[in-house]
Amino acid sequence: MDRPLLSLRTTLVFLLALLVGTAGGVLTALAGEGTPRSVLAGLAAAGLAVSFFDRLIAAEPGPEPGGDRRRGAVDAGAGVGEGQGHG
Repeated sequence: MDRPLLSLRTTLVFLLALLVGTAGGVLTALAGEGTPRSVLAGLAAAGLAVSFFDRLIAAEPGPEPGGDRRRGAVDAGAGVGEGQGHG
């Protein structure tokens, strides 16, 4: 097998989610809640952290679907200030 099981980005997202979930569970336990509530709070925090860090960390460069349009390219006729009352 020549390629890694997980990409570096995926590994980083999961690691950060694990840290957030652990911290959330520990803080909930220190607040005086029971073990089951602490575990549930940690799992919920980890689940939300995966989505958060997935959006936060830039995706790896690769071929973009839909052709060779560059990110942020402006369509023809949509210049700066057109249709916005700037004169």
